[in-house]
Amino acid sequence: IRKLIKEPTLIRQARVVEMTAPQRRINKIGLAKRILRKATQGVALDNVSTTGLGGRAKPATEQITMTTQEVIAEVRLPYDVLEDNIERMTVAENAASNTPWSSGLQETIVTLIAERAALDLEELCLLADTAYTNGADADDQAYLSMFNGWLKLAAGGHVVNWNNAAISKELFKTGMKAMPGQYQRNLNLMKHLVSVNQEVEYRDTIANRVGALGDSQVQGRGGLSPFGVPLEAVQLMPESVGLFTNPKNLIFGIQRQVSLEFDKSITERVYIVVLTARVAVQVEEVDALVKFTNIASV
Repeated sequence: IRKLIKEPTLIRQARVVEMTAPQRRINKIGLAKRILRKATQGVALDNVSTTGLGGRAKPATEQITMTTQEVIAEVRLPYDVLEDNIERMTVAENAASNTPWSSGLQETIVTLIAERAALDLEELCLLADTAYTNGADADDQAYLSMFNGWLKLAAGGHVVNWNNAAISKELFKTGMKAMPGQYQRNLNLMKHLVSVNQEVEYRDTIANRVGALGDSQVQGRGGLSPFGVPLEAVQLMPESVGLFTNPKNLIFGIQRQVSLEFDKSITERVYIVVLTARVAVQVEEVDALVKFTNIASV
C-alpha cells in the first residue's frame, strides 16, 4: 500500500480509507447554516421557529457508502531474463511456492509493478463509469465500468460548461464562483486539477506576459495559483475536463493489504508475480466539488 500511495499521483493526495469489509458507510455531519440566534432573557429557542428567534440549530447528518471491487495483475518473467540481468538473480532454486526471490531484482520488479499499478488505479479512480463501453476492447470495458469514478461522481456537484473555449483565468474564476462560499474558507487546501497539456497551455498564456512572471514560465516550472488556488496537472485527466476541490474530498478505499504473491512454472521456466487489491472510490461532499467540462482540446 505504501509503495502504491507514495507514487506521484492524485491518489497520494486523496483521502485513503482502510476498509475491513467489502462495504463501509462513512458518516457525515455538518452545520452548513448559521447556528447563533439573538438571545432573549427567559425565552428558550423553539425546535421550530414560533417565537421569531429562528429556532434551535440542527446538524445535517448523512452517510455515504463505499463498496469494493477486486482488481488483479499478473506478470511473468522468464528465467533467462532474470539470469542475464545485471543484478544477477539466481533462478531455478527449489524454493517453496509463493517464496519471494532472494535478490535485489525482486525489489526492482516490485517497485516497477507498484508504479504501474498506481497509474492504473488512478485511471480507475478518475475515469471509471458504470455506463462505459468499448466494443473494441472487452478488458478495457470490464475494468473501467466496475464503478463510478471521481469524474462521474463530480457530475452531481457544480458543473461549469466551458463550451469548447480555451483554458484561461476566466475558467478558474467561474469555477470558484460556482463553489458555495462555506467550502472556500481555506483556498490553500483547494486545487484546480487539469490535464498535463491544459496546464502547459495555461502556463503559455502566463508566459506571454511581459515581465518577470512571464519569463519565469518560459524558463522554469514555478507554481501556478490562479486566484490564489494552486493549479496541478494530473497525468490521466482527460483534456476536456477538470476539477476544482480539496483533494481530500476525493476518497480512495482499500479493503485489505495489497496482496503480492510469487510462484514459478518449472516447465515453462518462468517466475509469476500476481498482485491483487480490493478498492472503492467515493466523493465525501459532492457539493464541495466543481467539474469543468468541454475545455477546448489542445
